Amino acid sequence: MALTIVANIHAKPEKRELVKSELEKLIAITRSEEGCIQYDLHQDNEDPDHFMFYENWQSRDLWQMHMNAPHLAAYMEATDGAVANFTLNEMERIG
Repeated sequence: MALTIVANIHAKPEKRELVKSELEKLIAITRSEEGCIQYDLHQDNEDPDHFMFYENWQSRDLWQMHMNAPHLAAYMEATDGAVANFTLNEMERIG
């Protein structure tokens, strides 16, 4: 069954552009990964420090492969100390 991921990233205000740039680097490479159905980055219109990924994956196992990918590790290293808050929700479509 498909898996939906909603990831909320709140950048520190002084690090917003760094975080945005690093998040944008993830888009093309992730969209080409096995199992990726949808991988869309959004920025809040009222809070520009808030970014959100809306993702759909063919399975949790394929999403887990993404979570262990080198480009995600590179993002984590590049943004170390730049993110104020991060939440991730694994969701299932019910309707």
